[in-house]
Amino acid sequence: MDNEPVVLLSKREIDKMRQAGGLAAELLDYLAPMVKPGVSTLELNDAAERWTQERGAKSAPLGYHGFPKSICTSVNEVVCHGIPNAKQILQDGDIINIDVTPVVDGYHGDTSRTYFVGEPSPVAKKLVEVTEECLMRGIAAVKPGGRVGDIGAAIQDYAESQGFSVVRDFVGHGVSRIFHTAPQIPHYGIQGRGKKFRAGMVFTIEPMINEGTWEVEVLDDGWTAVTKDRKLSAQFEHTIAVTEDGVEILTLHSELVNA
Repeated sequence: MDNEPVVLLSKREIDKMRQAGGLAAELLDYLAPMVKPGVSTLELNDAAERWTQERGAKSAPLGYHGFPKSICTSVNEVVCHGIPNAKQILQDGDIINIDVTPVVDGYHGDTSRTYFVGEPSPVAKKLVEVTEECLMRGIAAVKPGGRVGDIGAAIQDYAESQGFSVVRDFVGHGVSRIFHTAPQIPHYGIQGRGKKFRAGMVFTIEPMINEGTWEVEVLDDGWTAVTKDRKLSAQFEHTIAVTEDGVEILTLHSELVNA
């Protein structure tokens, strides 16, 4: 992927991405009250699919390279790509990342959040708060003349200073009409390295931060990635656009965008 040329989006295309991103944010807002003990991850999936269809959009993950569901639901030690199912019932104290990508007029709105189910443990609470801060520090590192490595350096420095580790196996990515494209955006790295930021670049920043080791393994279903030591993992994701003078988050609720 990273040998591909980076496509710069026009203002019209970025406006389309903003619409798709706003819908993605609204979908996560809609699902938030459902995240409670006793709810299955399949119920979350089915609610998301209904909501998406009602708005004339479609769910990009459904059928993508054979992925069987409409959203990813990654609970506790699951790093990413958890498959919703009826037998997985949320328990008090769990954490769950919900990753959604509705497609609107051919453009992908890709975002995720990690939610608490009931009352989190102190370590779960700290991990989730640190992970969200990692995302915001990664976004803040996007400046004209900077480079992709600045994002990973900012995230890695903060995560490791808090006693956590950064997943290496999965990275952010370019996104537009294509779900995953150049550039790759590692969440670890060295400042001043990598591709230079240019206005019109659109990509995700989606740090996966682990309680223990950064190492992961993929289960036999071919999708579900879990921490090698089975300790907790959290993730937050936004899609962003590089602008002439900085950065714009495209996956904000439309009311926030227009505020």
